[in-house]
Amino acid sequence: MKTVVAAVIERSDRRLLIGQRRKTDSSALKWEFPGGKVRDGESPEAALARELQEELGVTLVKSAELGRVRHQYAETPEELEIRFFAATIAESEVVPQAFEKIAWALPKELGDYDFLAANRELIAQLATGRIKPSQILESNRGKPRTTAPDQSSGSGQ
Repeated sequence: MKTVVAAVIERSDRRLLIGQRRKTDSSALKWEFPGGKVRDGESPEAALARELQEELGVTLVKSAELGRVRHQYAETPEELEIRFFAATIAESEVVPQAFEKIAWALPKELGDYDFLAANRELIAQLATGRIKPSQILESNRGKPRTTAPDQSSGSGQ
C-alpha cells in the first residue's frame, strides 16, 4: 500500500486551496488537495512539506492530521492510504507549479468541482462543517492528529 498526503489549507476568509490536475496527468483535470506520495523513509509530515514546496512553492508552517481514507483506483494496481492534513503555509501568494490551475473555494462550493473519488467523503465533511481545518490546527497546536476515524471506502468509489 502506498501512502499519500494531502493538505487542506484554509485562508482567513475560510476558503480552501484546491488544485486541478494537468491535462497530461492521470485523472486529467480532476480537482484535488495539494500533496503527493510519501517516499521510502520519509515521514508523512516531511512529505507534506516537500510536496507543498514542489507543487506550490510554499513553506509548510504547521499541520495536523484530520482524517485518512483508503482507496484503490481502477487504473492503479496498489491501494492508497491518503492522509489529509489541515495545514498552514507561510506565504500568502501561491504559485501553481504542478497544477493546470488552482482555486480558493468556500467549503460549501467544493461540491461544484469534479474531485478525485478518494476526496468525496472529506469534501462532504468540509461542506457540512463537520470538519473545520482551522479549529483542528488550533486545538492540536500543530501536533499530528491520530484520533480521527479511519474513513475507509471500498474500491468502487
